[in-house]
Formats: sequence, structure tokens, C-alpha cells
Amino acid sequence: MKKKLPIGIENFEEFSSENFYYVDKTMFIKELLQNWGKVNLFTRPRRFGKTLNMSMLKCFFEVGNAPELFDGLKIMDEHALCEEYMGKFPVISISLKSVDGLDFRTALAALKTVIGNEAIRFQFLKESGKLSAEEKEAYARLIKIGSGKDGIYAMADNVASASLQTLSRLLARHYGKKVILLIDEYDVPLDKAFQAGYYDEMVSFIRSLLGNVLKTNDSLYYAVLTGCLRISKESIFTGLNNLKVHTISDVRYDEYFGFTNVDVDELLEFYGLSSYKDVFHDWYDGYRFGDTDVYCPWDVINYCDELLATPYAEPENYWANTSGNDLIRRLLRKANQNTKSEVECLINGETITKTIRQELTYREVEDSIDNIWSVLYSTGYLTCRRKAPGKQMELTLPNREIRELFIDLVKDWFEEATQADTGRINRFCAAFPEGDTDTIQKMLGDYLWDSISVRDTAVRRNMKENFYHGLLLGLLQNQGNWLLKSNAETGEGYSDISIQTPDRVGIVIELKYADDGNLKKACAEALKQIEEKKYAEGLKRRSMKKVIKYGIAFCEKECMVTMA
Repeated sequence: MKKKLPIGIENFEEFSSENFYYVDKTMFIKELLQNWGKVNLFTRPRRFGKTLNMSMLKCFFEVGNAPELFDGLKIMDEHALCEEYMGKFPVISISLKSVDGLDFRTALAALKTVIGNEAIRFQFLKESGKLSAEEKEAYARLIKIGSGKDGIYAMADNVASASLQTLSRLLARHYGKKVILLIDEYDVPLDKAFQAGYYDEMVSFIRSLLGNVLKTNDSLYYAVLTGCLRISKESIFTGLNNLKVHTISDVRYDEYFGFTNVDVDELLEFYGLSSYKDVFHDWYDGYRFGDTDVYCPWDVINYCDELLATPYAEPENYWANTSGNDLIRRLLRKANQNTKSEVECLINGETITKTIRQELTYREVEDSIDNIWSVLYSTGYLTCRRKAPGKQMELTLPNREIRELFIDLVKDWFEEATQADTGRINRFCAAFPEGDTDTIQKMLGDYLWDSISVRDTAVRRNMKENFYHGLLLGLLQNQGNWLLKSNAETGEGYSDISIQTPDRVGIVIELKYADDGNLKKACAEALKQIEEKKYAEGLKRRSMKKVIKYGIAFCEKECMVTMA
């Protein structure tokens, strides 16, 4: 039976027990042990395998593990290392990705639940002959069940802030062995707190929680933390001198998060999809971690699954659709004309040079547009093509998936910005049933200047036309009493935009992108297409008093409007 594709599978044990395909990242264990760091923080974008790697570490190190989970994997060739480390440590493993709430108390209750659920895994501590009565009471306080505003786990706040330190001390005493601590998505509670307005309270608590367990904890062997952002040391890692941070810029560990070219080649060959390699490269490759080119695993696995079901399936924005993409919206809302030009460069396949700060507080993200660029880089929306002097980097969009995401968000932002000025947009729309081509052309040109154009030669003409089609459609949709259809069937073919007004004026609009800059010729082609395809026939059958036909041509930020 062919191995199943592991869509959304983050538990390492399931790969063996449920026969999932696994891209072998187990040599991460060896490198982690060789390049010793007491506390290790890995920052990577979401959906690049952080949680699965943490699950793998837990399965490898934890006392009582099942060695057969690693049968046939590369780490098993490291006999001395496996003999010394495999199954030899108590492991505390938590994920903070679910810690959320509209206020601090709700979020803190969620955090207590995460820690309480992990502590309850070790119920043997209640009967351990290695623990004193006081230590057993300390354990009981970690798993104390209650009700009310603090949720299921009723541990006091001071107990919660020392909970990981307490649990590690008790486990070390029971096993006679220091503890390995794994904390996945450590920065999610801070992100949620910033968005909901209780950032200072959450920072204070996380600083105390991590300080207790990571700084002065003789029971800790080593710790691994993962997240999307490197939160500034002064914010939550105060006084932690044994912290090693590994960002997407670092060469060390660069191949262990995400799929390399070799990984993708092997996976596609396994499933008989090698002929699609160029599509995967165009859409989902392009990330640069250290010195390694990387694909987004989430995208690769999902598109493989689609192709196995439907060989003609088109690639989609799988990764982009798993996020709110608020960072890009913030960038566009803050954008001045220079920023718009930079976004335009990115959409058109070019690079921009920016000073990148990889250590920020969430509050600093909002301080300047430059900090937003830094976060877009750290979270995977941008990638580094070349390092420039100092902390500067040449940044670009990694692949077609992210480019199309940017284009869609630019269209949304443009529509939001233009509809805020209702008087202006009403004048623009009113010019269409009046046949006022001069006003349409002038105002549309002004809108284009305010927006962002697509000029990249690598982008197909129909994609460029779709971009301008979306912008114009967003403007015209402001007229709520118009019956407006996009690519509607209105004759023998499909016109770009068809409008019926309450005054029974029918409007047909055909758009063209003039690659050669000849707007007049492109307009003529648009009007010719309207006649040849009989786009106006449908409107005539609906008893329009008159039908107006427009050919509109675009080239970058220039436009021309003609009427038949």
C-alpha cells in the first residue's frame, strides 16, 4: 500500500503507525547535539515543519519511547549517539499555539490549561518514592482541577509562572536525569495579546515563566523553542546568557525546516508526479534559508494531493490562505508613494534593499514601515536574494503563490481606499452611462497613479488584464443599484464587464493590456472583439434603451478609453 500524504500531520508517531510519507529530517537531532546550546530558539515561518520537528525530538529523547518509530531513518545510522541519547531523558513538551483570549485572564487560563495538560501526563509523580511529601504537594498544585474564570486548571498565578521549573525539578528528581524542555510557537501568546490589547501583562507573565525555567534551573539539560519571530531579548529573555538563536538567515540547520530540492524530487518521483516539477518550482519554491533553497512543505503536500485526485488540477494559494495576512494590509495602509513603488517592484519580480531587524518587540512592529518589512521577511512573505553591506538585504517575493497573494491584497486595499471617497467614485461611475470618455480616462488615470501596476515581463498578459479588470470592477461595484456582471455570458462569448443601469442603459466593457505601449491599437482590438463576439446582443435582448461599448487599454499606470 502506497504511503499516505501527511496533510496536517504534526505528530511524529503517526508517520509510522499510520503509514504516512516522511521527509527524513532526523539528522537535525545529531546537529543539535553537536552544536551544543543550553537554550535554542528556532524562528521559521508557519507551515515549515517546526511542530513536526519538535514532535520528532520528543519521540527520540523521551524515556519509554518506541525506537521502532525511527526504523529506516538516517539517525539510526548514528549508533553511538542513539545509544547515549535515545530514550534517556524526561521530556516536557508544550505548544502555545492555542493560547488566545480577548483579555489577559482568558489567555492566562488557556496557558494554564496547556501546562496542566502536560503535567497530568506524569501522574506517576503522585506515587513516586523519589519525591518528598512537599514535592508531591507541589505536583498536586500543577494539576489542581477547579472551575470559574481560571478554567479547568485552577493553579494560582505564582504557581503557573513557576510551573515549568517545578515540573522539570520533579521529573529530574524522579528519574535522576535532567530534563529536556520543548516549547513550540512560543511567540503566539504575545502576538494574540498585542492584537487584543493586553500585551504588557502577557509579556510580564511569559518573561517570568521562561526566566524561571531557563535561567536558574539546575534540572534543565537543554531546551528548544520555536516561533515565527525573534522577540527582543530585553522583552522576554532578560538575563538569559545561554540563548542561541537560529533565524532563517543562518546557515546552520538551514535544511531541516522546509523541503529542499532533493526532498521534492524524491517525493514527486515516489508519487509519479515528476513531470510537474516546474509547476512546483514556480509556485512553491524560492525561499532561502541560510544557503539552502527551500519549498514550503504545506504547499507541496497539498498540491500533490490535488494532483493525485485530479491530474489537471491548478495550483492554489495553500499557504497564503492559512493566514489573515494582516501584516501586508498594515503595510499598504501605512504606505506612502515610495512604499507603493516598492510594493510595485516586488510584484513585478524585482528586488528592494532594506535594513532588516530580526529582533523586535511586537510594539515596535507598528513603529515604522521599515519594521514591517523586517517582519514580512521573518514570516516568509519575502525572501533574501542577496545580503548587502551591514544588515541590509535584497528582498523579493519568493514565488508565484506569494506574488498572487500580494496582487489580491493590493486590489482589496485599492477598493477599500477608493470607496472611502464616495463623491469622487460617484463622479467616475456616472461618466459611463453618459459616454464621457474624457472624464473616465482622466479619473481612471488618477486612480492608477494612486494604485500599484503590474508591468513584469514574466507575467502573462491575461494575468495583467485580470489585475486591471479587478481594479476597475472594484470601482464600478460602488453603484449598488447597477446590475453588474464580470465575464458574464452576453452573446457568443464573454465580455469582461457588463452593466445594466436602472435607466436601462447597457454598458459593455472590454479590457486589453498593451505590452508594446500602443494604447490606441489595444483599444481598437477591444472594440473589434466586442463587435465580432456580439457581446452587446444580450443587453439588447434585455430591452436596454441604448448600449454603450467601451474599449479600455492599460500599460503600467497609463490608460486610454475609447467608445464605439
